Amino acid sequence: MNVYQHAALMLAFTFVSVGAQAGALNEAERHVQAIAAGDVAEIMANYTPDSNLYWIGGPLDGNYSGTDVITVVWQKFTKSQGTLKATIDNIQESTNPKGTTVTADILFKGKQVVKVRRV
Repeated sequence: MNVYQHAALMLAFTFVSVGAQAGALNEAERHVQAIAAGDVAEIMANYTPDSNLYWIGGPLDGNYSGTDVITVVWQKFTKSQGTLKATIDNIQESTNPKGTTVTADILFKGKQVVKVRRV
């Protein structure tokens, strides 16, 4: 069995962009679609040099910091999974003076099924 199959992953990442609060839900949805398309350049579009990616579960389990390191993680994931179909459920946005957090349950289907909790 491929280690991604039936994996429950949680991705938590921090990125900063101009107008993030106004379009946080749209940014999150674009990010998910970029992952599904395997478009690493688009996946990385909103990451900054001080961004962090917390990948919990599966062979990529770990904490990653900085765009160079995070790019390699996404390259590994997209190479192993190919093109995916993404279904987003329970998407929620919470805003406070320091920023906006978007959470969602995501189901990626392709070579394998990958369940993700995005924070």
